[in-house]
This record gives sequence, structure tokens and C-alpha cells, in this order.
Amino acid sequence: MSPRTGRPKSEKPLNVEVKARIDTELNKQLEDYCLQKKTTRTEVVRKGIKLVLGLEENK
Repeated sequence: MSPRTGRPKSEKPLNVEVKARIDTELNKQLEDYCLQKKTTRTEVVRKGIKLVLGLEENK
């Protein structure tokens, strides 16, 4: 039998989904920030959580 193909397993799989409701004004600000910084909404949310928890410095 051939070895399994595909992406290798991550040491820290991202398998927890977080959802939040935001108003249209905050959503527009988030979209503008993502375009300006050339990043994704997901990365901004992850960074925000780390900042709130003190796991990352504000850069």
C-alpha cells in the first residue's frame, strides 16, 4: 500500500472555531484594516486575542 499523501499533520492543529457577531461599522473597520495591512480577518482576530491575553506585544 502506498504512503498517505497530503499535508503533514500540524503540531498545533487549528480545530477550534470561534464566532462573534459585530455591527456593520466594526466590520467595515476590520475589512479596511485587513486591506491596509494585507492580512486576513482570521489573523487579525488571533492577534487581538493574543493582545488581550498579554501573549503578544502591541506592535
